Amino acid sequence: MALEAAAAASLAGLRAIVSMKQNGVNVCSDFLMTISLSGTKGGLVIVAADDPSAISSSYEQDSRNFAKFADLPLLEPATFQEAKDITKWAFELSEKLGLPCIIRSVTRLSHSRGNVKLGEIPEGRPVARFEGAYIAGAFVAIQHSVLHQKLEQAREAFEESEFNWYVGPEDVKFIIVTSGSGWFYSREAVAALGLGEKVGILKIGTTWPLPERFIIHHLKQATEILIVEEVDPFLEQNIKVILLEQAKTLGPIEVYGAKSGHLPGFGDINQDKVARALASIKGLEYRTRDEVYAQRASDLALPILPPRMPTFCPGCPHRASLWAIKAALKLDGRDGFVTGDIGCYSLGAGPAGFWQLKTLHCMGAGTGLATGFGQLGQFGFDQPVISVCGDSTFFHAAIPGLINARFNNSNLLMVILDNGGTAMTGFQPHPSSGYDALGRPAPVIEIEEVCKAIGVEVKVRDPFEVDQAIEDLYDMLQEDGAKVMVFRRRCHLVESKEKGRKKVYVEPEKCIGDDCGCARFCSRVFNCPGIIWDQEAKKAKIDEVVCTGCGVCATLCPRGAIVVEGR
Repeated sequence: MALEAAAAASLAGLRAIVSMKQNGVNVCSDFLMTISLSGTKGGLVIVAADDPSAISSSYEQDSRNFAKFADLPLLEPATFQEAKDITKWAFELSEKLGLPCIIRSVTRLSHSRGNVKLGEIPEGRPVARFEGAYIAGAFVAIQHSVLHQKLEQAREAFEESEFNWYVGPEDVKFIIVTSGSGWFYSREAVAALGLGEKVGILKIGTTWPLPERFIIHHLKQATEILIVEEVDPFLEQNIKVILLEQAKTLGPIEVYGAKSGHLPGFGDINQDKVARALASIKGLEYRTRDEVYAQRASDLALPILPPRMPTFCPGCPHRASLWAIKAALKLDGRDGFVTGDIGCYSLGAGPAGFWQLKTLHCMGAGTGLATGFGQLGQFGFDQPVISVCGDSTFFHAAIPGLINARFNNSNLLMVILDNGGTAMTGFQPHPSSGYDALGRPAPVIEIEEVCKAIGVEVKVRDPFEVDQAIEDLYDMLQEDGAKVMVFRRRCHLVESKEKGRKKVYVEPEKCIGDDCGCARFCSRVFNCPGIIWDQEAKKAKIDEVVCTGCGVCATLCPRGAIVVEGR
């Protein structure tokens, strides 16, 4: 939807930019393949922020491949200044070609910060007006031919681009070819090994289509090249094609990179990885730090550093929701399981969520999988299935799955965790927030009303009402067909700021420590960071610094030793 809305602005003659991570590129790929054929009017720039090593993603896809799929120009900035400059040029190039331009960033660049030099900001406000026709598919062969012509125009522009350059001595035999974040890592690696007089660096900022003449010019004296890039060997494979086609001109050139095993074809890269690859090729020794020191530091640190597992925030309603799900499935006794989705509640796949999520893939997949499982009764499948998704994910990707479940009469229980916003990524609004991205009032689309319109049974419950939540879930698991439970409780990061915190404490007379027989249920099993174990008193204790006063722990303590003031 974001790309389509941006494309509408472009077709009306305005400039538009749309940004997403690699997951979003997949979602909009169908439209991406057709907008390249129909063309655009105003400058349209697509920023694909890839995530090598999947630091905050479920996979580390290399979105550069989509530029090649769709025959679209691809630019890769190496610095935050270049990111700004290359974006301005991408708009100009897009308008010249009548094509969207893709800019690929990576996590390390996206998270970097620094001062950038701005140019003149144009005055005036353009007027939007749609004219003409932009129809993909009417004359595909002709449109495809025109698209190839546009891509050749992009290649010609890339041959003279200021975002491609060479650094190093002339006529060297060994050259590093790199793009994006690899530029800095390559410079640092060459400096660390003292190879500044023997190794050149060819930095490519326009990576599709590749500027062939520029590359041939700088590689004509080389006999060896190391290609440094993150994730897929995109540059490596496409440069090998150029070397093969120009073999008579360039002669034999040995290519090192991901395909040769000198650099990984996965994860992010850094100076050490590049330096080790370079040292291996050059027969040099490279060590990041003294091995004896590293071992001693590890021996000293590991015994005193406590393990820190990813966990929910104190007072997070998702912890209570997953506890209720765990208890209801246990009461049911038919070996039921939970299919997960993408959000804060993805932590439900680990100890923070009591290991409840048994599948975790992409937005909407939890509901889709549960729909499939729920139709396997004819094959003897009798396990209850619960799908879990958040309020934002429900609107973004889970509604079609629920419609499919209703249409095909699948047996599943969909649990929607409605915490009032897109908490994991900064509380962006969604259709039931009541305001839009600019903070303006917007219609509220209630989740339960959407579900009712689909024709499924719906219940709404506060997950902090733990006993009632467990009972409702258990009852719904006994029914056939598709059902929905909405667990509604605002994210406690917001609620605690607006309403303040209730004081929670442990009555030392009631808490009898390990003699309780609960196996330290509150601090070890329920696992809220606000509950700790007092090593001196040998009893549970509330950490007043982090406790948000939600009071869920008070409902779970078997001896009633945890007290919430004012309750």
